[in-house]
Amino acid sequence: MKEKHLFYDELGNAIEFIVKAKFSLDETDYVALLQADDIESPTFLLRIELDDNGEEILVGIDDDELKEAEETYEELLKENLQ
Repeated sequence: MKEKHLFYDELGNAIEFIVKAKFSLDETDYVALLQADDIESPTFLLRIELDDNGEEILVGIDDDELKEAEETYEELLKENLQ
């Protein structure tokens, strides 16, 4: 079974996401998330950072970083299909 996480939107609505993949790029870790109840929704790519307590937190990324992360994620998908 895939790892799932529960997030809350700005209105407090709970949204469950499936972790499709975790990967690294230049020593930075990323996660690819898919909304669990809408498999047609886009995949979200977020950077994994550690908070002051050493706990993982997910952070949005800018357009340049997103492009690099997308390319790496797409390469990972191609490798897994072979």
